[in-house]
Amino acid sequence: MDMQALISESQNLWQQLGQHPWLDTAISLGTLLLIAFIVGRLVHFLLLHSMRLLSRQAPLRWLDALLDSKVFNRLAQMAPSLIIQFGLVLVPGLGDKAEQFLRNLALAVTLLFLTLASSALLSALLVLYGRTSHARTRSIKGYIQLAKMVLYIFSSIVIIATLIDRSPLLLLSGLGAMSAVILLIYKDTLLSFVASVQLTSNDSLRVGDWIEMPQFGADGDVVDITLHTVKVQNFDKTIVSIPTWRLMAESFKNWRGMQQAGGRRIKRCLHLDASAVGFLTTEQEQRLRQVSLLSDYLERKQAELRQWNAAQGGHGELSANRRRLTNIGTFRAYAEAYLKAHPSIHPDMTCMVRQLEPGAQGIPLEVYCFTRTTDWLEYERIQADLFDYLLALLPEFDLNLFQQPSGHDLRQGLQDGSARATAHA
Repeated sequence: MDMQALISESQNLWQQLGQHPWLDTAISLGTLLLIAFIVGRLVHFLLLHSMRLLSRQAPLRWLDALLDSKVFNRLAQMAPSLIIQFGLVLVPGLGDKAEQFLRNLALAVTLLFLTLASSALLSALLVLYGRTSHARTRSIKGYIQLAKMVLYIFSSIVIIATLIDRSPLLLLSGLGAMSAVILLIYKDTLLSFVASVQLTSNDSLRVGDWIEMPQFGADGDVVDITLHTVKVQNFDKTIVSIPTWRLMAESFKNWRGMQQAGGRRIKRCLHLDASAVGFLTTEQEQRLRQVSLLSDYLERKQAELRQWNAAQGGHGELSANRRRLTNIGTFRAYAEAYLKAHPSIHPDMTCMVRQLEPGAQGIPLEVYCFTRTTDWLEYERIQADLFDYLLALLPEFDLNLFQQPSGHDLRQGLQDGSARATAHA
C-alpha cells in the first residue's frame, strides 16, 4: 500500500512538472550545473594527482615547472564549462536565444581558462630557461611579458566577440581604426620592446653586468631585465629601475669588458712639490746605485749622459750645457720598475709612470697600470698598497708631495716668523 502511494505521488509530481515547463527546465539546468561541478572536481583531482605521482616516480624538471606554474590547474578548470557547453542540448524547454547565450558564456569561460593555462605555460618556460646557463647572461623575461600581453589582448577580443556573438574580425577592424590611439597608449611598451631586442641582439647588456648610468643614480649590478624596466642593484644595496628604452636612447658604461679582460686599471696621480725637484748629487747617485731596481737604469743613463757631455767639448763645463740625472726622473724610473716587478700588476697590459702638465697643484706624476684581478676589494687593497709605498719612498729621492697649506701650517708659519723676529730683535 505504501509502495502504491509512493508511485502515485511520483506520478502527481511529474504531472505537476508537466504543467510547469519552466520548473522542469530549471531542475534540468541545475542538474547539469551540479554534474559539471562534480566532473570538474573529479578531473582536477585525477589530473593533478596523476601528474604528482609521475613527477615523484620519474623526476622531470619540466613537469615540476608545469606543476608549480599551475598549468594543470587551469586546464582542469576548463572541464565544467565544457560539460555545460555540450550538455545544454539535453536541457528541455530551453529557448534558442537562452541556449545560445549560455553556450557562448560557457565558451567564453573555456577560453578564459585556456588563456590562463597558456600564460602559466609561458611562466613555466621562463622558469625552465632560468635554470639554464644562458639565463645568467641573457634574459628572456621581456619577451615572455610581451607574449603574455599579446595573448591577453587577443584573448580579450575573442572572449568579447564570443559573448556578443560577433566575429572577432569586426572588433579587430575597429581596433585598426584606433591604431593611433593604441600606439600612443603603448608607446613605452613598443619602445621598450625594440630596445630589448637591440640590447639582446647586440649583446650590450646581460644579467650580472656592472653598469654605470649617473643620470639615474645607477652604479651596480643588473639583477633583472624585463620588458619595461631594467633593475640595477647599487653597491649600497639600493635598487634603481631604469626604463629599458632609455638604455638605447642614452649612454651607459658597462664594466663587463674589464671583467672579461682579467685586469682592472689603476690611474692615479702623485702631485709632487715643484720646489723639491732638482739634480742628483754624486752622493745621492752612489746611494741610489745600491737600489736593485735602479742599478741597471742608473748605469745605462750615466753612460748615455757621459757620451752626451763628452760630445759637448769645452762647452760641457757650463751647467746649462751638461745633462744630469734628476731626482724626479730617477723616481719615475724606479716607480715604473717597481710596478713591472710587482706580482699583483698584470704584465701583459699597459704599465707606465708618466709626467703630466704641471699646474697649481704641483707636478702630476701619473701611475697607469692594470691589476691581475678584477675583484673590487682586492683591487682597492693593491692600489692602496702601491701608493702607500710610493708616498713613503718620496723622501728617499728628496721629493715632497704637494699639499695645500692648512690652518696648522699657517699657524706654524706665523709662530716661526714671530720667533725669528724676536731673535733678531
